[in-house]
Amino acid sequence: MAEDEPTPSGRSTAGPEPMRGHRLSTEEPPDATSSGDGGGERSLTEPSRAWAELARIPLSDLTLTQVMQRVAELARATIPGADDVSVTLIKDGRPASVAFTGDLAVHLDERQYERGFGPCTDAATAGTLISIADVGDDDRYPDYNRAAARAGVRSSLSVGMPVPQRTVGGMNLYSRTAGVFDDAAVEAAQVFVDYAAVALINADLLDSSTRLARQMEQAMVNRATIEQAKGILIAHFRVSPDEAFTHLARQSQHANRKLHDIAAEIVRNAGRGQAPAR
Repeated sequence: MAEDEPTPSGRSTAGPEPMRGHRLSTEEPPDATSSGDGGGERSLTEPSRAWAELARIPLSDLTLTQVMQRVAELARATIPGADDVSVTLIKDGRPASVAFTGDLAVHLDERQYERGFGPCTDAATAGTLISIADVGDDDRYPDYNRAAARAGVRSSLSVGMPVPQRTVGGMNLYSRTAGVFDDAAVEAAQVFVDYAAVALINADLLDSSTRLARQMEQAMVNRATIEQAKGILIAHFRVSPDEAFTHLARQSQHANRKLHDIAAEIVRNAGRGQAPAR
């Protein structure tokens, strides 16, 4: 099987972990031949096969990073002229490249993160499409264009994900050939971005559900501890359940500590044979 073709299982190999910080800010840009296939000829995956692979990705079995990595790999294998592909996610105002097919893409992504703007970040933030046919003939992003030219990139295409949530993102395609991203390439990129958006929504929903379950479990543990403490106070001071709770609340306010922490301390002390304080 050719290197660029997707595996039958639809699973990605161990992809890179999400980027944090700006680790490439002081490094020289990667050599134009260090990314992807080195600029040589490569066979492309048929779009219909790529769509089928996208549909078979097991979203529930993979992390968001693994799903995005598979999407990036399939995009590079399918879209003509895409020498490198990355996926940018912006969460709580902080952008990061969660998936990329080579150093060239992540270098140019990070360059834009440092400055807070560029086609990559702007497309992700606005949920729009930004195409640069030739970095030598574009005046919208002069700093990015100079960095891209130094790295050997001649054109790029960034497509924002249509995701109305706290986490937004986009896909970035980089090419060493000017004018390579035509209407067909744009259409293909938008299909990949739509799929990535579905994966992102599902991952966010799963994460939210997991987080809610943990919070509910912790709430039940806290409630049980408070009930134990109330029982200790009722038995020791001969008070009603309401009076026991009032006692806990007053101690919490007086000590400026959480109600659960006060209750847990009473339970621990009772286990050591220590009577609760008034």
